[in-house]
Amino acid sequence: MNHQDWLAGQLKDGAFAAQYLTQAAQDLEPAVFTTALRHAIDARGGLAKVADAGKLSRQSLYKAFPVTGQGNPTAKTMFAALRASGLQLTFKAA
Repeated sequence: MNHQDWLAGQLKDGAFAAQYLTQAAQDLEPAVFTTALRHAIDARGGLAKVADAGKLSRQSLYKAFPVTGQGNPTAKTMFAALRASGLQLTFKAA
């Protein structure tokens, strides 16, 4: 099993996905988080499922979360994608 397959399997677990995204959000490079979120979206049903569940256009999701991680999603798109993937954004004091 290669790393990508292993990661996809792990990201199906909500607790693992939450921790993975929390760690990615600690990086000051936005592409790290958007890439991690794309990995979680793909593992949890893919962009098409998220687009349908989040009432978003597939085209806007592919543009916001390209495989390269160089997308620039709006907050609305990011929150909708998280919710549709069964995840939510939370904060805690540093």
